[in-house]
Amino acid sequence: MEITNTNVVAANELLSSLKSDIIQKSQLIRIAEVSALTTLAKSSINLWVAQSKFPKPISLSATVKVWKLEDVSNWIEAQKTSNGSLRGES
Repeated sequence: MEITNTNVVAANELLSSLKSDIIQKSQLIRIAEVSALTTLAKSSINLWVAQSKFPKPISLSATVKVWKLEDVSNWIEAQKTSNGSLRGES
């Protein structure tokens, strides 16, 4: 079987896509990035976490909290599909 350039390009595109998926699933972001992605104020994010309306962060230390990018992305998509806007109401 002969390997063609098309097959190599397709394989490289697949690998690139898989790398992107792996990076997204493991990427950790701070509250400033969460705020920018969701357009929510930091205080709203913290309130909604306390009310279980937003994904809980991971505590790296007493003062450093991070979210998994995948969790935030999934939350955004769920908000879009449930009511067409970014609200924390269920």
